[in-house]
This record gives sequence, structure tokens and C-alpha cells, in this order.
Amino acid sequence: MRVKWAVASVLQLTYIYAMSFPTARLLLIPLTGVAVILAGGWYLYAGKTANNPPTSFIMNSANTTASCPPDGLSACGLPSKVVIDMSKATVQRTDAEWRKLLTPDQYNVARQQGTEPPFHNAYWDNHADGVYFSIGSDTPLFDSRDKFESGTGWPSFTKPIDAAFVAVNRDTSYGMVRDEVHCTVDGDHLGHVFDDGPKPTGLRYCINSASLKFMPRKDFEAWVVQHTPKAATPAASASTKSGT
Repeated sequence: MRVKWAVASVLQLTYIYAMSFPTARLLLIPLTGVAVILAGGWYLYAGKTANNPPTSFIMNSANTTASCPPDGLSACGLPSKVVIDMSKATVQRTDAEWRKLLTPDQYNVARQQGTEPPFHNAYWDNHADGVYFSIGSDTPLFDSRDKFESGTGWPSFTKPIDAAFVAVNRDTSYGMVRDEVHCTVDGDHLGHVFDDGPKPTGLRYCINSASLKFMPRKDFEAWVVQHTPKAATPAASASTKSGT
């Protein structure tokens, strides 16, 4: 803005001077050319800077919060472009099967590493007690007891239920250095993790609602019972020991 203001001021002063002194009117042509060159250079520089942010811009506690405003593109709102090794996922489905299982928004986020708008998603303001599962499998990822208000418009957690279910990949897309997170069981993209969260972890898992499904606490407790292997009965143990 300062450069454009300076160029406009030079043109105005040059015009006034030339009109006051007729012999100086010949200066209008070269000075106007210089002003146009300066203005063109400024627009080229500004456009290049806006479209190509510094590649060394690392998202950390010093700049992440300021870079995650509720409006516009940000470290939180930009999609991811990492390569997730799907061969390590326990749950394997074809692309056609994923498209059939998920809604278009869920597929875009979970399978295409997209992102959803802040404040316009299912769980950013959900205060119910329960557990958040991966949308692509029966994998409990985050507990509501670890959820907090980050002000970003996305569900935010201080930690996953089990670190073994959430993997981290370095994401260098869009001229930033971020940490992408995804479910290890089904390979679904979840969001990103930043180091500007509250204690005790100091982390903020910024997660897309589209990658999650919520289960109330009572239903989760029943789910745990259902999925916990039953202990062997005394009779079965005795049979095993006797070899019968």
C-alpha cells in the first residue's frame, strides 16, 4: 500500500509542477513511465509473495493460532497432500466401496485429504460425553474428555485415546510444514496436529468432523463390553491343562 501511495503522490506532484512551469511538461512522459514501471513491479512482487509463501514457514506455537482464523485459508483449513501408506491399514476397501460407504463430504475429507469449513461441521461445538470413532472403521480415536474449545471452528483434542491408532506424517504442502494425522487402522485422513494446545500435552489435534462418528458414553461402554474377549471359563481351562 505504501508503494502505491508513493507512486500516486509522485504522479500528482509531477503533474502540478508541469502545469505550473510549461517548460517542464516534457518531464511528464519519462516520469510517468518510471511510475508505471514501479507500480507494475510492485504488483508482480505482491502476487508472487501471496502465491508462494516461504518454504521454511514451520507451523508451531508461535504462529499457528494466528494462522488459523475462522475465515479464509489457513494452516488448519488447507487440505493435506501427504502420501499415506495404505498397505499398512488393517481395513482394506476398494475406492468404489469407500464411495458407497461414505457421503461425498466424508469421502473428500477422509479419502482425498480434503478439509471441511470451520464452524459448519458436525462436532466443532459438540459438548456431549462420549467417544469419537473413525468414520472408516470401528476404531475409537478421541475421547470427549480430551476435547477443548480451540476457537478454530474444528473439533480439537489434546491427545488420542491410543497413539497406536493415530499416525503422523510430515506435510510440506502450500509452503508450510505441518503434521498430518490419519487413522492407522483404515488410513482415513483426520486433520493435523499442532503444538499450541493446552496442558498437559501442549498439543492440539485439529480434526475434521467428516472423519469422525460420535458414540455417547453409555453406548461406548456397552461397545467395549461387546468387543472385549471373554475370559476362558474354569472348565475350559481345566480341559486345556488335562489335554482332553
